[in-house]
Amino acid sequence: MNDLVSILTPTYNAEKFIQATIESALNQTYQNWEMILVDDASTDKTVAVIEQYAQKDNRIKLFKLLENRGNGFARNAALEKAAGKYIAYLDADDLWFPEKLEKQIQFLKANNLHFTFSFYDSIDEEGNDLNRRVESPSPLTYKQLFFCNYIGNLTAIYDAEYFGKIILESSQKRQDWRIWLTILKQIKIAKPVSEPLAFYRIRKDSISASKFKLIKHNFGVYREFHGYNFVFSVLLMMRFLYTQLIVKKRYINKI
Repeated sequence: MNDLVSILTPTYNAEKFIQATIESALNQTYQNWEMILVDDASTDKTVAVIEQYAQKDNRIKLFKLLENRGNGFARNAALEKAAGKYIAYLDADDLWFPEKLEKQIQFLKANNLHFTFSFYDSIDEEGNDLNRRVESPSPLTYKQLFFCNYIGNLTAIYDAEYFGKIILESSQKRQDWRIWLTILKQIKIAKPVSEPLAFYRIRKDSISASKFKLIKHNFGVYREFHGYNFVFSVLLMMRFLYTQLIVKKRYINKI
């Protein structure tokens, strides 16, 4: 029997995108999954769209928060509900290729791994392909990840029976990077499926679109998560910025 995969999808005012995101889960060639959507008190029609799908397919499970608590809280709430051996992440505006889960589960089992990720392509807010592929070092070491988050959240999948459910403080930003650091600190290196298996949607209002916010939140990883003092965290951020602006560019390609 195929192992159950729990897909975690926090939502907030995602009416414009959530239908396509759910459809990309429904179109998976690997069918033993549950999709846990935790809505963070949306004020648009996000919940209504999800409910239409949930009524037709019991693998789609909706939980509603009564007040807005933030993306990290909603993701943690979804994780607490997860019953799968494997945990996968799919934000409410991103998309998976149909063979995404199948290829990654096969890759994990064939190589006796407990964590993997993949390359991904980028689309704009309207779903147009930007002809931009984001790759990563292969294999990826803890040291490389320490200075740059090469792992796209929408591509990662880990074995919850091996690591346990990795729940971090919901108020912390760059929660995804902190999770991968927690995993790689234990396993030392990670091997990606060296092909694109997802579409990352670049939005004008996203944190990743704001360079200032991104620097601030990445600094918090060194200062708060790792516990380094202010001066050392500044020095680490200088190395981070060099890696982000110079080294990572080698892994971002036109297609």
